[in-house]
Amino acid sequence: MQCHPLELLAPARDADIGIEAINHGADAVYIGGPGFGARDKAPNGVADIERLCRHAHRFGARIFVTMNTILRDDELEGARRQAWQLYEAGVDALIVQDMGLLQLDLPPLQLHASTQTDIRTPEKARFLQDVGFSQMVLARELDLGQIRAIRAQVQEATLEFFIHGALCVAYSGQCFISHAHSGRSANRGNCSQECRLPYTVTDAQGRVIAHDKHVLSLKDNDQSANLELLADAGIRSFKIEGRYKDMATVKNVTAHYRLLLDGLMERRSDYRRSSSGRCRFTFTPQPEQGFNRGGTDYFVNGRKIDIGAFDSPKHAGLPVGHVVAVAEQHFDVDTGDATLALNNGDALTWWDRQGELQGVPINTVEPLGGTRWRVTPNLHGNQEAQSVADLKDLRRDLALSRNRDMAWERLLAKPSAERRIAVDLSLAQTWVDGQPGFELSLKDEDGHRGVARVQHAHEPARDAKQADATLKDQLGKLGTTIFEARRVRLAWRESTCFLPASLVNQLRREAVSALEEARAQAFERLPRARPVEPPVPYPEDTLSYLANVYNGQAAAFYAKHGVKLVGAAYESHEELGEVSLMITKHCVRWSLSLCPKQAKGVTGVQGTVRAEPLVLQHGDDRLTLRFDCKPCEMHVVGAMRKNVLKQLKAEPLTFYRTRPAARV
Repeated sequence: MQCHPLELLAPARDADIGIEAINHGADAVYIGGPGFGARDKAPNGVADIERLCRHAHRFGARIFVTMNTILRDDELEGARRQAWQLYEAGVDALIVQDMGLLQLDLPPLQLHASTQTDIRTPEKARFLQDVGFSQMVLARELDLGQIRAIRAQVQEATLEFFIHGALCVAYSGQCFISHAHSGRSANRGNCSQECRLPYTVTDAQGRVIAHDKHVLSLKDNDQSANLELLADAGIRSFKIEGRYKDMATVKNVTAHYRLLLDGLMERRSDYRRSSSGRCRFTFTPQPEQGFNRGGTDYFVNGRKIDIGAFDSPKHAGLPVGHVVAVAEQHFDVDTGDATLALNNGDALTWWDRQGELQGVPINTVEPLGGTRWRVTPNLHGNQEAQSVADLKDLRRDLALSRNRDMAWERLLAKPSAERRIAVDLSLAQTWVDGQPGFELSLKDEDGHRGVARVQHAHEPARDAKQADATLKDQLGKLGTTIFEARRVRLAWRESTCFLPASLVNQLRREAVSALEEARAQAFERLPRARPVEPPVPYPEDTLSYLANVYNGQAAAFYAKHGVKLVGAAYESHEELGEVSLMITKHCVRWSLSLCPKQAKGVTGVQGTVRAEPLVLQHGDDRLTLRFDCKPCEMHVVGAMRKNVLKQLKAEPLTFYRTRPAARV
C-alpha cells in the first residue's frame, strides 16, 4: 500500500512568525520576499528568509516564497534576480502566477502555481503540471468530486487546497473591482477589499432587496471536519490562509490543524508526515479565538445558503454573557459561567437595533461575586462617547461577545510549543586509537546517525544497577536541542562501567552535533519538474483580459503553447468599458433565496422567479450582478471610475500599459 505524505502549509508575515509556525507543527511555510508578492504589505528581506530556511530545514520542513503578482516588462529582470537571491538563501520553491517567469533563466527551484492562476478544471491543472509546476493550489470553490477529477488527470504534481482563513469571494485572479474603483490592483498585491463594503441590492424594477448589507463578504474558510475527505480526494498540501495574521493566530491555527492531521495519520497507515518531529503545546488550540467571521466549508460538500457574512465583515467574537445593569461610567455583566473571567484590556461587542456590530474595549473589570463582573469601559477611543449611555444600544439584557481576550493573548505571547525529533541512543565500550574508550551513537526517527567517541578507561561501577540508571538518565537529557530520547541502550561487553558526568555530557554534545550535521548534509531541495516537450497546447486558443497577461514574455509563453489571440490584462487598460470585474461561485440570488433553481417544485412560485440582473449600490459606485445559471456563477459587472482612469493616465505609461495583446 502506498503511503502518501501530507503537508501542513502555514503562512508567515515575517521570519519570526514563520519560525513559530514550524515550532507549532507546520511542514512548510509560505512567506513574501522583498517584492512581487500578492500581499504587498508583508515583504521580507533575503537575510530573514535565510534564517527561516535554516530553522525549517533542521526539521526537514520547507520554505516557499510568494512571487505571485503579475509583472510589467520592466520588472521581469528584477524578479529574475530576486529568484536567484532566494535560491542562494536556501528557499525550496517559488509560488508564481505570471507565466512570463517561466520564460526566464530561473534557478533550479520548484515552481508552485498560485491560487491566482485560477485552477478549476482538470485540463488547466494538467497543463500546469506539464509546463513544469510541481505543486498547485486549487480554486477554493471546488467540491470533492471536482478535486477527484483533477487528481485523475494530475498524477505528478502535488495538489494543494486552502483549509482555513479568509475567503476571497471571486475566483482568485478573476477580480478587478479594486483596480477599477481605487487603482489598486489585487493581481499586483494591493487589493482594497471592495467586497467587504456594504451594498444596497435592488432588482430590475428598482425594488430594494437588501439595504446596506455586505452581500459580497463571506464567512471564513474552515475545513476542520473535511481533512480526511480532502486527503482521500487527492489533496496532499493543506494550506492555511493569512500572511497578514499575527503571531498568536498563526500559532493557534497551525497547532489546531497539526493535531487534526496527526490524528488522521494515527488512524490511517496510508498517510504520513512530510517533515520530522512531534509537537507539544502549552495550550489547547481554539481557532475561534482568532479573528474570524464565522465558519463555512464553502463548496467542498456542495452549495450551501449560509456562506455569507452579510451583517458585518468584522470579528464579533465569542459569547461572553449579558448586561444586567447600566450606570453612567460602568455596566455589569453576568457571564453565566463561573469559569469564564473577564480581563482588563478585553474588548466586548454587541449588535445594535439596526443589526450593526458595535464594540468597546474594557479599561478595568471588578469581580462582583458569582458570575458577575463590573466593567469600566475605555471610552477614549470613541470621541462621541462621554458616558456608557453614549454607547449605541448598550442596555440591560443585551447579549455580549468578546473579540479580544487578553488572558488568551498573554498565554500565546509566551513560548507555547516544543517540536522534538525522536532519537535512540546507544552507549558502548570500544577502542579509540588503540586505547579503551566509549562510543555514543544517536539514530533519529528518519534513520540519520550521529556518533561520538572518547578515550577513557573501562572502570567497573561499584553499583551496576544504580550506575546504569544514572547513565541512562544523563544520556537522555537532550535539553534545548531539537531531539528527545525515545530509547537509551547500554551495550556493555562485560560489566557495567563507570563514566563521570562530564564525559557523558561531552559525548552527548558531540553526538548531537554530529547528528545535526548528518541531517543537514542529507537535506536536499526537491528537484524542479521538467516541462513536457514538445510544448503541450493550452486548453484554449484565445485568452481575454481574464488571463492576466501583463508582459510580453507571458504573451510569448501562451503563444508557444498554441494560443492564437492573447488579450491584455485589465491593468493594461485595453478594456475600459463595462466588463466583468468579478466572477464568483457565490450567488447573491441564491443567498437571498431568489434563485430560480430554489423555486423548482414550489407551487405558485415555479416559473415566476427568473435570474434577472440585480444592482449593487455603494455611494456613487454601481455594479450589476448578472447570473450565468448553467455553471452556477455570478458576474459582477462595472466600469472603471473616471477619476481613477484619469489618475492612472497621469502616471508614466510604462507603469500601466505594456500592450501584450497580440494575434499570433
